[in-house]
Amino acid sequence: MKKKMLAVLLAASMVASMTACGSSNSADTTTTEEGTNESTDGAEAAADVSDLKIGLITDVGGVNDGSFNQSSWEGLERAGEELGVTVNYLESATDADYKPNMETFIDEDYDLIISVGYMLADATREAAEANPDTKFAIIDDATIDLPNVTSLMFKAEQASYLVGYVAGLTTKTNNIGFVVGMTNETMNQFGYGYCAGAIDANPDITVQQMNANSFADSATGKSMANAEITNGADIVFQAAGATGLGVIEACQEAGVYAIGVDSDQSSIAPNTVLTSAMKRVDNAVYEAVQELIDGTLEGGVKTFDLAAGGVDIAPSQDLISEDVIAAVDEVKEKIISGDVVVPDNKESFEAAYGDVYVLD
Repeated sequence: MKKKMLAVLLAASMVASMTACGSSNSADTTTTEEGTNESTDGAEAAADVSDLKIGLITDVGGVNDGSFNQSSWEGLERAGEELGVTVNYLESATDADYKPNMETFIDEDYDLIISVGYMLADATREAAEANPDTKFAIIDDATIDLPNVTSLMFKAEQASYLVGYVAGLTTKTNNIGFVVGMTNETMNQFGYGYCAGAIDANPDITVQQMNANSFADSATGKSMANAEITNGADIVFQAAGATGLGVIEACQEAGVYAIGVDSDQSSIAPNTVLTSAMKRVDNAVYEAVQELIDGTLEGGVKTFDLAAGGVDIAPSQDLISEDVIAAVDEVKEKIISGDVVVPDNKESFEAAYGDVYVLD
C-alpha cells in the first residue's frame, strides 16, 4: 500500500547574523587538595589524573542549546567531578571560531580535545594531523582516519524511529511535522528513523519536512514549525540544535506537541514536549575521558546504539498514553533483537518506504 507523505522542502536562506565573540570559557577542576571528591576511589583517581586536561569545543549552537552541545558539556562536567580531571569548554559563535578554539587548547597542552559535531571535522582533522601526540574525539563524524582521533557515533535513526512511532500513534490529525537543522548523511538519519517509525505505526500518516539550514536560528525554527502547524501538524519533531528551541516555542504557543532531540527536553516545556529522541552524548564523552585515564582510548569509530543504551526514548513519559508506551516498549525490543531494522541511509529507506523522504 502506497504510504501517503506530504513533503515540504524549504531551504532556509535566513541565517542568523551573529557577532563574532571569540571564545567563552568555563572550567571545572577537581583535585584532592580541594577535597571535592569524598570517596576513597575518587580521591585516588584525582591524585593520579588531576593534571589531565580535557577541552570541549561546541558548534555554533553554543553550550546552552538545551540539546547536543549542552549534553556533551554535562558529560564532561560529570567526568571532571567524578574522575578528577580538569575540564573546560570553548564556544564557537561561527565556523570561523573552530580553528582558533582548537589552537587555544593545543597551546595550553590539553590532553584530549572533544569536538561537538561534524561541522568541526575539518578543523579537527587539521589539528590532529599537526599534533599527533594530542588525542582528539569528535561526535557524529567518522571521516577522520587518524590514530589520534576517536569518532563517537550514534544510531540516531533508532531513537528517531521510536519517537516517530509515538507520534504516529498519538496524532489526532494524522499529520505531523519534522524540522531538521541541516541536511547531510548524519542529520538525515533522524529523518529516516522518524518517518519510518511514523509510517509503521500509522500508514495513513502525513509527514511535513523542512530544513532550517542552521543549528543556531530559533526564529527560523519557530517560523517553520508554525507553517507545519498551520498545515495541520499536531506534533512536530525537531533535530536542529538551538534552532529547535524555536520549534518547541511555536508548539507551546499553538497548543500542540513538540518532540525534543539529543537530551530529555521536557524541562523546556513540560506540557508541550511529548518525548525526546535521546542520544547519550554525555555518556559517550564521559566514557572517552575514562578511557583516556585508563590508557585505552584509541583512534577509530565507536558506535553507540539502542542495545548499548547509547540512544533511547526519553524517560519522561507523562504525556504519552499507557498503550502507546507499551507499543513502543515492544518495538524497542524488536529493534534490539534485529526483528526491526531501522533504515539509516537513503537506499535502505527508499527500499522499504519509497521516495517519501525529500530532504536528502
